[in-house]
Amino acid sequence: MQTTTRRPRVTVTADGAGVVSHAGARLLADLADATTLTGELSEALVGARGTRPRHDPGRVLVDLAVAIADGAEAICDIAVLADQPALFGPVASDSTCWRLLNALDEGRLSAVAGARARAREVAWAQRAETTGVAFARSRVAGGPGVDALVIDLDAHVLVCHSEKEQTAPTFKHSFGYHPLLAFLDNTGEFLAALLRAGNAGSNTAADHISVLDAALVQIPDQYRHGHPILIRTDGAGGTKAFLAHVRGLRETGVSCEFSVGWTITDREHCAIAGLGARDWTPAVDTDGIPRPVDEAAVAEITGLLPPTVLCAGNGPIPAPSSI
Repeated sequence: MQTTTRRPRVTVTADGAGVVSHAGARLLADLADATTLTGELSEALVGARGTRPRHDPGRVLVDLAVAIADGAEAICDIAVLADQPALFGPVASDSTCWRLLNALDEGRLSAVAGARARAREVAWAQRAETTGVAFARSRVAGGPGVDALVIDLDAHVLVCHSEKEQTAPTFKHSFGYHPLLAFLDNTGEFLAALLRAGNAGSNTAADHISVLDAALVQIPDQYRHGHPILIRTDGAGGTKAFLAHVRGLRETGVSCEFSVGWTITDREHCAIAGLGARDWTPAVDTDGIPRPVDEAAVAEITGLLPPTVLCAGNGPIPAPSSI
């Protein structure tokens, strides 16, 4: 195997002759190495490209991730890194990248997820050693937010301009994919995703459960079982099966709660119609800055709704307190 774990030494000076572009992308590659992600991926993918591959599979995946962060939209864009060997070292060709991606079956994808989780545990430990805390609090309305790990689940329409595997018309009258993703609000980290056809349902409980479980595996064990976790979704997550699953996680030692949207029906419309101008309070953004009341506002309607509006399989859930 060609040694690709060490990258060229880079010296930053104000009067140097070897000026390069995309130098910031090199920092991402170094970060992957420093947090053991490159090494973990290499161990997880032993044998994925034969017994003596020219390029280390873990390094290839890291280079692909760096290229995407740098703006790549296709596998061939890996050439941006390959064209600068003095900065990134040996970089695999697009055909080598394609063959590796094609070799990632379900078993190897699971191994990649495990490698990511182990590297994240190292990264959080490194941050805790440096700052005293493994992760920041989730910001809410300009304040420090809740003392919990906040996982956001949301779907996204990815438009494609040509027909590809699983592409289909979307509910937004476009064409492409409808993946479901999970991010950790405290750190901004991507945790898990499920690539779905463009016509996949928005409120498919099985998909939300699958992505949530994959996201939780990415949380280091001491925090997954030893710290409160808040799951946030829009109305697509407001299904009985998904919310029952979230509540059931408590039986496994995962202290989960949820905050979800729900579909507004005639009942809510009637309650809202009965509100006066003084009942509305301007909404605030993440930085705590109030928004114009005609753009976004909140109002208390709990007393105008039935005492329970949803059952998640193991008991009623109190009605939301505001809209």
